[in-house]
Amino acid sequence: MPESTLSSANLDPRRRRILMRAWRRGMREMDYVMGGFADAHLPTLDEAELDQFEALLEPPDRDVLMWLTGEAPTPDEYMTPLFRKLKAFHTHSSPINI
Repeated sequence: MPESTLSSANLDPRRRRILMRAWRRGMREMDYVMGGFADAHLPTLDEAELDQFEALLEPPDRDVLMWLTGEAPTPDEYMTPLFRKLKAFHTHSSPINI
């Protein structure tokens, strides 16, 4: 089971909840996508970005994965600066070894 590398000890309650939700998605792939992004960026996200990240945690995993991979168009309400940041965070030019 994937686990966070970010300690929740120094996070406020809202960020702790987001971190837990990001790493407990249901689909392992989405645990890595959302959780890895949370580990890297959660401590520095501003309030607007936290709102946008929480909104991205609501839709079904499969939908968000299809938006990120380009398999389906991203609905306008989710095409936020944070979504673009998440997508850029997971853009790779070579194979990913986990």
